Amino acid sequence: MATARMCVLLVVVVSAASAGDVELKHKPSTKAVRLFTEEELRRYDGSAEGHPIYMAVKGVVFDVTKGKEFYGLGAPYNALAGKDATRAVAKMSLDPADLTSDPSGLTEEQLEALDTVFEETYKRKYPIVGYTASRVLSDGGGPNAAFGPEDQPHFQTRDEF
Repeated sequence: MATARMCVLLVVVVSAASAGDVELKHKPSTKAVRLFTEEELRRYDGSAEGHPIYMAVKGVVFDVTKGKEFYGLGAPYNALAGKDATRAVAKMSLDPADLTSDPSGLTEEQLEALDTVFEETYKRKYPIVGYTASRVLSDGGGPNAAFGPEDQPHFQTRDEF
């Protein structure tokens, strides 16, 4: 009797699998998270035709290539490409002095604007390709204690990794 139940169970499982009814609930990662130095990030400033265009906001590096008309060479926001432009995004500025990752001295309103643009524009629209070394590493080169697992990209809008 137990053998008959096992056979029926096996037939049901095999039938479901062969019919294509089994779905994977998790897509395995295909790309490793990359760490960018400032020098490496500068290589992706939109000046090389056919190469991707990257920019960082809050230490998260985004591939903004699909927005080439905005970030490509000669485009209105090309100044942001190839660098961590956190301060410029917060201030909505293209001033060369603001093209930095340094958020010190930003007003509460600017910090709120930064969070809004980061969440509602960059995270939703552009794939993440890595992080800046300054976000993940401390000044001494060791791990940044403030960079926790909750900072990892578990976005529901896309599978970036």
